[in-house]
Amino acid sequence: MNTETEARTVRIPEHLHERTERRIAGTTFESVDGYVQFVLEEVLAADADDGSYDDVDDDDVQARLRSLGYLDA
Repeated sequence: MNTETEARTVRIPEHLHERTERRIAGTTFESVDGYVQFVLEEVLAADADDGSYDDVDDDDVQARLRSLGYLDA
């Protein structure tokens, strides 16, 4: 199965479909489906674990929190 070309149907309430149609009016989005796909991809990308906190040393964080009074010495 090629997930890039295969599609599934997702049902949304009519009022959300209508609001989305109004929102995309005058944009480059050609359909509600295209807009919903874009939004979902953005949300999932933002939610992905990018490891950006891996470089932070736990001891440094604890020392900083201690210096700010959030942790007992």
